[in-house]
Amino acid sequence: MSELITADLVDLDLSATTKDTAARSLAERMVAAHRVTDLDGFLADVAAREAQMPTGLDGGIGIPHCRSEHVNAPTLAFGRSGAGIDFGAADGPADLIFLIAAPAGADDDHLTILSGLARRLMDPEFTAALRAGTDPRAVAALIRGEEPPEEPELEGAEAGKQEQERAETATEAAGGTEAAESAPFRIVAVTSCPTGIAHTYMAAESLAAAGRAEGVEVTVETQGSAGFKKLDPAVVAAADAVIWAHDVEVREKARFRGKPLVDVGVKAGINRPAELIAEARRKAERGEIATAPDTDKAAGSGDGDGSGADHAHFGVRLRTYLMSGVSYMVPFVAAGGLLIALSFAIGGYEIASAKSVADHFVWGEADSWAALLNQIGSAAFGFLVPVLAGYIAYGMADRPALVPGFVGGAIALTVNAGFLGGLVAGLLAGAVVMAVQRVPVHATLRGIMPVLVIPLIASATVGFLMFIVVGKPIASLQNALTDWLNGLSGSNAVILGVVLGLMMCFDMGGPLNKVAYAFAVGGLADPTPGSLKVMAAVMAAGMVPPLAMALATTVRKRLFTKTERENGRAAWVLGASFITEGAIPFAAADPLRVIPSVMAGGAVTGALSMVFGATLRAPHGGVFVVPLIGEPFLYLLAIAAGTLVATVLVVLLKGARRTAPEAAGDVGADGSRVPVAA
Repeated sequence: MSELITADLVDLDLSATTKDTAARSLAERMVAAHRVTDLDGFLADVAAREAQMPTGLDGGIGIPHCRSEHVNAPTLAFGRSGAGIDFGAADGPADLIFLIAAPAGADDDHLTILSGLARRLMDPEFTAALRAGTDPRAVAALIRGEEPPEEPELEGAEAGKQEQERAETATEAAGGTEAAESAPFRIVAVTSCPTGIAHTYMAAESLAAAGRAEGVEVTVETQGSAGFKKLDPAVVAAADAVIWAHDVEVREKARFRGKPLVDVGVKAGINRPAELIAEARRKAERGEIATAPDTDKAAGSGDGDGSGADHAHFGVRLRTYLMSGVSYMVPFVAAGGLLIALSFAIGGYEIASAKSVADHFVWGEADSWAALLNQIGSAAFGFLVPVLAGYIAYGMADRPALVPGFVGGAIALTVNAGFLGGLVAGLLAGAVVMAVQRVPVHATLRGIMPVLVIPLIASATVGFLMFIVVGKPIASLQNALTDWLNGLSGSNAVILGVVLGLMMCFDMGGPLNKVAYAFAVGGLADPTPGSLKVMAAVMAAGMVPPLAMALATTVRKRLFTKTERENGRAAWVLGASFITEGAIPFAAADPLRVIPSVMAGGAVTGALSMVFGATLRAPHGGVFVVPLIGEPFLYLLAIAAGTLVATVLVVLLKGARRTAPEAAGDVGADGSRVPVAA
């Protein structure tokens, strides 16, 4: 690690009190060492990574890190804080801070070295030495690994092979049978995180160390940025259980089919490896197996410690299940909704009652083409509720839940339970499948459970519940909601518009944003005047955050960094296209001023859209579907008003934090230094 850290990159008396100022202090050392080319751009990337998941670890360690185009060489800076700095760890503030910077295109060798540091952080002797060090040169040498070498530990297939050889030797020495019966419990694990620099390898080392302490053979495959080397198939085949500690999708899941599986977030692998190993043993003893680990189950959803859905609170799990259904439904909404909207633009609203184009289609008639688009779009829309229900169930219980989920969604349409019926059907299907999966079965039946027994039993159960028990009450509730939306006027409409606007702008593509969007597109499955107003308000409010940040970076450049000004130019297009996520870089760098500002603007836009009575049949498209909007000029006025409100607020809030110019330039609203000439 000689080229990654030097004494100049070590601060043994870090005076920072927050994670942002700590990152800035250490990053300034990187700039001085000519390792980082743009301080503010690099810090924005660090903040964006921190926004994905806190980087604090149990044991008083903080590891802010990122890949960035502003880094010209892989670099590590270390700071030691006497007071401690909150990096979001469950056990309190961190006193050992490692800022890890990797170039956007870093090679595998450097990232492997960084991963080696991540593993060493799991060693109590190493962290104790860091806390006791008094000389920056000695501490830098310690981090570089300049100490008496230890016998290297083998991992992956080689480790499994060596352990097998040891077991065979012990078997021969003891006469064979007795030692063979005491062979260790074997676990294969996969660890991964979004950046692939630190958490991936710390989880791997933590699981391996816990396995050694428990007498369990743990072989880990790290799917990080430093490469992806698959476990030996023989090692996987011999494993008694599998642990996935991941925040991104596990690659090639089919290799682990048929094994007991513990599926959690990567920080759970770091913080509580012994619990995961114990759970894997319990699942193996009960004969629980992963039904379809080759499917694309959502990863990394969990509670504060990064644990996955198995250990998250019910509310977190429920949100994950619902978002799974919504994410698969959105392409049907976008394709079907835009086709229907285009058909209305060509042939008018009466085209919805046209004859089937299968029986009546004239090539030269515009109405025939309009009817064709309308009927294709309507066919796509017919899948909304079944797809929503099917993939909610899929998010809960994987592939065996797809059939009962789709069946339940189709029944929801049959009994007129609509969008709400699809939500309930998906949750019922997932719950029933999960219950069936808990029933112990003989090994000879396991192969047919996911493809025959579970879909059969679950479909029959969900069908009975939807037809006989819950379908009609939900249909009544759906009708009541539809009547309420159609009757909205005056202050009620304004309040709904405000609430939807706030939700769209709070997390900019996150769970609340998706809930508001799902509420709107659900109404398009059976459009009414009220539901069309809701769709218009949601899209208008969702355009405000990126447009406001684009305008703010244009009118008050000095308040923003060079990187933010570049992002601002792109935000014009993103906002116009209804891509709310275009404002995320700004919110990540300065959340206390950006998020309240855009929420206020979104609330104004949502309220005005409802007051103006704007309607929208297309679920996406931004300004490109304005010709399809009812009251288009007033609709654009609502967007402009909300954008202006958000821009004024963010400029005022950022400007209030400015200080007098200093020799090197002014200090921006987010604490970053910007040139006077900006």
